[in-house]
Amino acid sequence: MQNSTLLLTKELPNLTYSPLLDRFDDSWEAPLSTLLGLGRAAGADLVEFFLERNNVISCLAEDDGITGVSPSLSLGAGIRVFKGNADCYVSTNDLSFSGLRTALEKALSIMGLQLPGAVGFVPSVNLELLRDYATSKGKEGWLAECSSMQEMGDILLAANAQLLKKANHVQSRRASYFRDWQEVLVAASDGTFARDVRLTQSQVSFILCADGEHRCSISKRGGSTSRPDGLRSWDYETDAEDMAESAGKMLYADYVESGYYPVVMANRFGGVIFHEACGHLLETTAIETKTTPFADKKGEKIAHENLTAWDEGLSEQAFGTIDMDDEGMPAQRTLLIENGILKNFLCDRAGERRTGNPRTGSGRRQNYTYSPASRMRNTYIAPGNYSVDDLFASVDRGLYCKKMGGGSVGDTGKFNFAVEEAYLIENGKLTKPLKGATLIGYATEIMNNISMSSQDIGLAAGFCGSVSGSVYVTVGQPHIKVDGITVGGR
Repeated sequence: MQNSTLLLTKELPNLTYSPLLDRFDDSWEAPLSTLLGLGRAAGADLVEFFLERNNVISCLAEDDGITGVSPSLSLGAGIRVFKGNADCYVSTNDLSFSGLRTALEKALSIMGLQLPGAVGFVPSVNLELLRDYATSKGKEGWLAECSSMQEMGDILLAANAQLLKKANHVQSRRASYFRDWQEVLVAASDGTFARDVRLTQSQVSFILCADGEHRCSISKRGGSTSRPDGLRSWDYETDAEDMAESAGKMLYADYVESGYYPVVMANRFGGVIFHEACGHLLETTAIETKTTPFADKKGEKIAHENLTAWDEGLSEQAFGTIDMDDEGMPAQRTLLIENGILKNFLCDRAGERRTGNPRTGSGRRQNYTYSPASRMRNTYIAPGNYSVDDLFASVDRGLYCKKMGGGSVGDTGKFNFAVEEAYLIENGKLTKPLKGATLIGYATEIMNNISMSSQDIGLAAGFCGSVSGSVYVTVGQPHIKVDGITVGGR
């Protein structure tokens, strides 16, 4: 039976549709518009479908052998129902019309909604013409153009060989790679109807060096989106040289003395502290859960007047770049902080309904089993007016954090981050290498202590975990000077 303008509830069990199962295209318009209409007829304020197909593979090389290859395929859909400010989410891997209808009816029942009687009308929802980013931007052939399994293994082993060649006192080496190909389709009762194909890739090198009681470990990650040749273009020889140089310095480095220091932080992955200590506090999920000190600070000064920060999904091939978010909204650039003044929050559909802030194309999720939430994309501190030499020259005695490691952040912005590679600054000059440093502080404090930014902005790939799972993000900044921060050490 074909979709009609008005259906009766009793006719639903007899409906059949035949959308393409190996591709999300406009053949899905008829069944989804009917199901959206069904949700609206039951009393939902808004209904949203998210269809997803994934093709993922990862590969691990340890020393001189391939020790793991993990392929994964998935197909499924998530259905979200809003009523007032409340919502619920149900997922299924049954993409038949009856399977999607069953999942929708389950979501409706959770919200206390039910279908009209047997002779109730179910008007279909008019969807926009399909916005197909995959077709318009030439993404259809990406998966076939990616590296084969043989090529993956060959490149990872070659990268490990370079680590052994370049570094001394090597104990172990690892190189890993993953590729995530994703096709998504979003349809919502506000008329949203959009499709995209995404390709995200990352490679990581790790080296452990030891000489007697001296030990150090160094890692380096790279990542990209929208590049089928991402693995082939990896300059693993240069990475190995950089890692070997760092390992040579850090292996015999002294341990840092704890204290309160001025700190110069390197560009690229140095931006992870802003991402963690401040960025998460500017997501509307934090406003909803009352876990941000900035909830009522829009338009007020929350950082040093030197600091301007952005979040966007537009930088070409950056790790957090998206053409549309997981609610079908086109990517955009969002000014978070301008000269220390809080300008905007990162907002998804639920955040807009619950906090009144405008959506920013930031609704993201790990996969169809997660409801979307407001999440960062490419987040960075903007370049300033100083040179890197200016920053060092302003420090009599302090710490240069060249490479950040892992860390943790509390609900209200209290953080601690390990520093993988650090150097003592004395009279404006770098002197000896130091290890064992941990940066400790509060977002509200450190944001007001970032007094200088250089002009050499750099971006780095990262992974971000939150309420909607793990998503790909970019962190970044130029070199920055923090006037004072607590440094844990020995």
